[in-house]
Amino acid sequence: MKLALAIAAGLALPGSAFAQAHQGQHDMAAEPEKPKTPPAEADPHAGHDMSGMEENPTAPAQAVDPACPPEHAKMGHCTPKTDAPAPAADPHAGHDMGSMPNAEQDGEVGSAPAPAPPGDHVADSIYGADVMSQSRKELAYEVGGMGYSLVILDLAEVGFHKGHESYRFEGEVFTGGNINRFGVKFEGEGVFGKTIDDLELQALYSRAIAPYWNLQAGIRHDIRPDPSRTYAVAGVEGLAPYWFKINAAAFLSNKGEVRARAEGSYDLRLTQELILQPRIEANLSFQDIPAIGVGSGLTDFEAGLRLRYEIRQEFAPYVGVEWRRKTGDTARFARLAGDDPDTLSVVAGVRIWF
Repeated sequence: MKLALAIAAGLALPGSAFAQAHQGQHDMAAEPEKPKTPPAEADPHAGHDMSGMEENPTAPAQAVDPACPPEHAKMGHCTPKTDAPAPAADPHAGHDMGSMPNAEQDGEVGSAPAPAPPGDHVADSIYGADVMSQSRKELAYEVGGMGYSLVILDLAEVGFHKGHESYRFEGEVFTGGNINRFGVKFEGEGVFGKTIDDLELQALYSRAIAPYWNLQAGIRHDIRPDPSRTYAVAGVEGLAPYWFKINAAAFLSNKGEVRARAEGSYDLRLTQELILQPRIEANLSFQDIPAIGVGSGLTDFEAGLRLRYEIRQEFAPYVGVEWRRKTGDTARFARLAGDDPDTLSVVAGVRIWF
């Protein structure tokens, strides 16, 4: 009997323990987890004596409009009336300004003349004023006034038109500096196998009158056509905006005849070596000159397009086309002489300078 009771008690104990554990798990699941309270941030002023501090003494107190309480203003029901802001504090309050200069008493500021620039040079005391004066002249010459010479053969070409082969050349030789220069221009043209048709020389003095612009004066002599002519020349040459090269001149002959010429060109750089150059020229005369086949007005004009390849800057072969037309009485004189007043030619040549 006692043995049976002991066995029954042993069987009952595990079940009771299991039930208590199971019940404990249900109770813990049902109880919500309490949020963890983050630790309070340390007061940066902890331990400081703040009793003597004022609450923002510089901030002006804002008056409350009784007709528009703040809570109504926040909802947009009204606009509170504000008083005019208090004047800003004088930053110089408490400063002694008696020693400051007074413009009204001392006169207008800046009226005193500027001091003269120093005229002495330290190097003069070492090498001597005469030696350094010559040295400064040589320096100015080398950095801006140095003279140089140049030969340009701008056109040296052969033209092909309706089975006829022609030639043309145009260039300039000059010497001088950036301000003053003396030069000789030359140009001519003709047909192979015949006497040269036109040959012209100009001796010119050139004076710089503005950046990129020169005023020119001198003498022109036409060797051909015959009879020859000599002209006084006055003109201008230079670079217009966007780098258009311009050359214009007026001519007064020894016979009293007045003529004029205008030329323009532009170098369009397609690559570092390949350049396309449009070019135009127009000639005028203020009277008929039948002896040399020139009529009054616009006598002739030409327009060309040349593509050159710069093997070097000093040497550039080119090909292109050129249209030339004589007008008015000049065209009539050309027909009477058996010449074509309107020509379109293919040209090939070389541009050289050194």
